[in-house]
Amino acid sequence: MKARQTIRAFALASAAWSGLAALPALAQDAAQPPAAASEEDNGAIVVTARRREETLVSVPIAVSAFSGAALERSGAIDISDLANVTPNTTLEASRGTNSTLTAFIRGVGQQDPVSGFEQGVGIYLDDVYLNRPQGALLDIYDVERIEVLRGPQGTLYGRNTIGGAVKYVTRMLPQEFSLKVKGTYGSYDQADGIISASAPVGDLIRVGGAFARLSRGGFGKNLTTGEDNYNKDIWAGRATFEMGGYGEPVLMRITGDYTKDNSNARGGHRLIPGQVSGAPVLDDVFDTRGGLADPKQYVKSYGLSMNISAELSDAVTLRSISAWRKDDSASPIDFDALPAVDVDVPAYYFNEQLSQEFQLLYDNGPLKGMVGFYYLDASADTQFDVRLFTTVPGLTAFTQANVDTETYAVFGDFTFDISQQLSVSAGGRYTWDKRRADILRQNYLGGGSPVFGGEGTAFGAPSTNFRGESEFKKFTPRLSVSYKPTPDHNIYASWSKGFKGGGFDPRGVGVNAPDLNGDGIRQDSEVSSFLSFAPEEVDSYEVGYKGNLMDGALYVALAGFYADYKDVQIPGSVACDVGGIPSFCGVVSNAGKATFKGVEFESNARLGRDLMTPGDRLNLQTAIGFIDAKYKEYITNIGGVPTDVADFREVQNTPKWTASGTLSYQTPVGDGSIYAGTTVSWRSKTYQFEIPNPYIDQKGYALWDASIVYTAPDDRWSIGLHGKNILDKEYKTSGYTFVLADPTTGAIVNNAAGFPTPSLGREGTLTAFYGNPRQVFVTGSIKF
Repeated sequence: MKARQTIRAFALASAAWSGLAALPALAQDAAQPPAAASEEDNGAIVVTARRREETLVSVPIAVSAFSGAALERSGAIDISDLANVTPNTTLEASRGTNSTLTAFIRGVGQQDPVSGFEQGVGIYLDDVYLNRPQGALLDIYDVERIEVLRGPQGTLYGRNTIGGAVKYVTRMLPQEFSLKVKGTYGSYDQADGIISASAPVGDLIRVGGAFARLSRGGFGKNLTTGEDNYNKDIWAGRATFEMGGYGEPVLMRITGDYTKDNSNARGGHRLIPGQVSGAPVLDDVFDTRGGLADPKQYVKSYGLSMNISAELSDAVTLRSISAWRKDDSASPIDFDALPAVDVDVPAYYFNEQLSQEFQLLYDNGPLKGMVGFYYLDASADTQFDVRLFTTVPGLTAFTQANVDTETYAVFGDFTFDISQQLSVSAGGRYTWDKRRADILRQNYLGGGSPVFGGEGTAFGAPSTNFRGESEFKKFTPRLSVSYKPTPDHNIYASWSKGFKGGGFDPRGVGVNAPDLNGDGIRQDSEVSSFLSFAPEEVDSYEVGYKGNLMDGALYVALAGFYADYKDVQIPGSVACDVGGIPSFCGVVSNAGKATFKGVEFESNARLGRDLMTPGDRLNLQTAIGFIDAKYKEYITNIGGVPTDVADFREVQNTPKWTASGTLSYQTPVGDGSIYAGTTVSWRSKTYQFEIPNPYIDQKGYALWDASIVYTAPDDRWSIGLHGKNILDKEYKTSGYTFVLADPTTGAIVNNAAGFPTPSLGREGTLTAFYGNPRQVFVTGSIKF
């Protein structure tokens, strides 16, 4: 414990020490900040996917990059919009929330937001890893660029990410005074306002910030409470202090951010009639009838980070990234979406993290690369009731799960240029993960638990009263070779290993642990074995080509990949019996084996210029992804017998095909310019869970967006008209299901009335959440 406290104190102090130690050196030359992404030549976009500035063509990694200017022109609202134009990527709001993120890349991800489960896709805000998905569905404002990296990234990034990473990079403050105001008004009473400003304080120091007010009425109504459903009510801000940079060898950047999401609880749409009340299926998919209104829905997230970069010599740079983050949220989750207390789950989430990362970068002649150290101390606390008042009057199962994560890692990645054309890269990471869990589950009768203001009385011994810890250690290497016949072409091949530590199911029921040694006594070790799940690993192989052709008029990126995935962690929740009482239990399977193989294609083609007027340009951007994701072994316990059900399981949130095309035309108008662009994106059938469900699975669908923007000379002001989902397509993004199904095939068991038979509660829980309907809005901005 003393060593842990020492590291925590060192992490907090290190950035400040680094900054003070480096200040005397503020006199030499340094590289300028990364250039903004250019749509004229996609291959020339500068990214930092390998923690150094490189063009997209040079990076032997499948990565998509989006500049802030391009995102603003397209009317992008939050990072989930990127999934429509990125191959084999799913980014969406989690079930019942507005700002909790569900992310999958190439079949790897995590849907459950409760404590105890690590994300498969890493989300980074200015190089700070966000340990929990609450508040991670980032709104797009004041952004320099966003990068989406596909495949394991453990040798380059602080936290090992087994599926990929999304990097959200905010703008560096300009050297001159700057003030920008942007406003949006649109359908469903959308009214957004963003103000960003910065000013120099002397020659070396700049201060600035951005404030955002994002609001929208609901797409539907909660017919029981009268509240808007799917509304938006967000206050957000970011403040930045910078010293150095712009030709100086040291840059110190301190940033604080705060987001408060006061949006109403997002209620699901029932797909079957109430099995007791006879409540019909509502006509509007955005309407709900859920009666749970307490606690009041909110998400509050905030953090502080210090990022210091110091050039120690022409070849060596030292970086320090220190960060502290915290988020609190409350959510009334009405699973059955009816007024009765049938399957109602009020929940709290409390997360906090402290992280420290050091990087030492080397760039001299044919050798370039980095070594790094990463430390994370994170706590994730979850509290929730499961109320089943219609089944057993006043019955509540309360769970409190506190899961702490402490992780250390050393990692490195170096590239050696054998010649001007041929280079090889090698990297490795050693990770130490320690997981501590404290899980309590207690039944109450006569009302909810006291934590949520209920008046229930505890009865019986806790069904789970567990405290334990596990450690996981793993070395994960990476190798790649890159051949550039010319600087505009890159042919590469890579192999990398990904790893995600195991843990404990925070919703597991200890009294249901099997008596493994048959002595009639439930040992602590047996409970620990029952609640725990193993780490997962992936071996990922990739070959690819990137190139600028036709004098920069065409950028092409083509990648083929194969992944061998082992011990896949699949958390879920099912109906169960606890001491003969119907209840809700967590289950985690380590599916034995899965393979993911596929192809990704991205291009940006300049179809013509000077077509109708000098200086105009017609572009076509495309993105196509194909993935064949299959379980080869999926062992589950059926009637006490381990059974392989791989033939009846699908990989969730991973459509076989994703595709998009964006046709854009830009032309001078007077001293300004007009941009007109339209995007059509398509996703094939998506399974929401591993067990196929014809009610909530989403068949293939297409979305159509369009924008037209006028920009005045010198970018002083602009006005734009944007349309999202113009054809008003209804499509499901997630759902809840508690109905009887065959344990092997997953086939739903219908009752005498021809509807699915409830497995938890009496009404039957089969609800869905939907993507946004048609939205049309106008944006305007002005710079001073």
